[in-house]
Amino acid sequence: MSYIDGFVAAVPASRKQDYIDHVHSIQSLFGEIGVTRMVECWGDDVPEGQVTDFRKAVKAEADEVVVMSWLEWPSKEVRDAGMEKMHTDPKFEEAMQSMPFDGKRVIFGGFEVVFDK
Repeated sequence: MSYIDGFVAAVPASRKQDYIDHVHSIQSLFGEIGVTRMVECWGDDVPEGQVTDFRKAVKAEADEVVVMSWLEWPSKEVRDAGMEKMHTDPKFEEAMQSMPFDGKRVIFGGFEVVFDK
């Protein structure tokens, strides 16, 4: 079964097109290392919670929008090999330097798919 890497970040609202351009530019790089699907979502209805929420999780500022994305891999093994390649490929280093948001406030994790209908 597939494996998912999930990400949540805060992006300045004024940089929406920069974000879209960025993800288009790195999509082929992820394909080269085994990603079968890349989904990027721009926050539209992301409410503030009383205890915790997406905005608090990424320390979003008033002028930032929460984005959520995920990468789908064929398996965890392919993902692990792809992530290793990603961390040693200079093309990814360049791409990470041009992110239109603060990468230190991204939350992420790997997830085993347990249901997919």
